[in-house]
Amino acid sequence: MKEVEYVIIIHPDDTGGYWTEVPALPGCGSQGETVEEAVAMTKDAIQCYLVSLKRHGEPIPEERDIVLRVSVAA
Repeated sequence: MKEVEYVIIIHPDDTGGYWTEVPALPGCGSQGETVEEAVAMTKDAIQCYLVSLKRHGEPIPEERDIVLRVSVAA
């Protein structure tokens, strides 16, 4: 099985915990009480998303986003 990599964006939730999104896979994301749990749950969501795409004969999207953190004076 081929491995693919996707960017996961992790957001703190105002009510506690974290929620995630996967920009390359619209509607794919999850949540968790900790960053680690949110990432694990998101990996499961990605796998389910890809299985669904395969079952429906859809192509597996490639990650095209470039994520870069920069520092600037404030």
